Amino acid sequence: MNAPPTHIGNARARRATLIGCAGFAVLMLGAAYAAVPLYGMFCRLTGFDGTPIIRSTGASEVLDRTVDVRFDTNVAPGLSWSFKAETPEIRVRIGETQTLFFRVKNEGSRAATGVATYNVQPDQAGAFFVKMKCFCFDEQTLQPGETMDFPVVFYVDPEIAKDKTLAGLSAITLSYTYFASRKGQPAITGSTKTSL
Repeated sequence: MNAPPTHIGNARARRATLIGCAGFAVLMLGAAYAAVPLYGMFCRLTGFDGTPIIRSTGASEVLDRTVDVRFDTNVAPGLSWSFKAETPEIRVRIGETQTLFFRVKNEGSRAATGVATYNVQPDQAGAFFVKMKCFCFDEQTLQPGETMDFPVVFYVDPEIAKDKTLAGLSAITLSYTYFASRKGQPAITGSTKTSL
């Protein structure tokens, strides 16, 4: 049997290479779009990068050890809201479920929509800070002068007592920032202003 002419073999090789490169480009584009939600899901499941874990049930035990939980509230430029926690800090027993309210008020002359993001410091504590109810990532629309109160229900997981690197931990900061919302996503512009 005769071999195909070289120009046909070269054309097939070029076409296979082109299809392979195009397939790889499509795969990388898909991975880029999936990266942000997958990273967010990974952080929520593991507490990575100071992201609190979300669960629907309380801790199985409450320890005598306590930790101070501080609440930091911020509003990004472009959103005429005031935002603060009902108290700047509380002392909690590890494993004990707590509820705290945050008050948001539209100080502007027009209706505005915002969405809050959050983070826990130190980062390592994020793996043990469990939220059962939270207003974060939910779009809120407030009319001029309107005020709303939002609860956060949380506890510090007793597993934190087994982490030797956090043995001396005496305080955790839960930090929220409200951003103007664009299609359900924070519209990040410039630095934030602290309301607390």
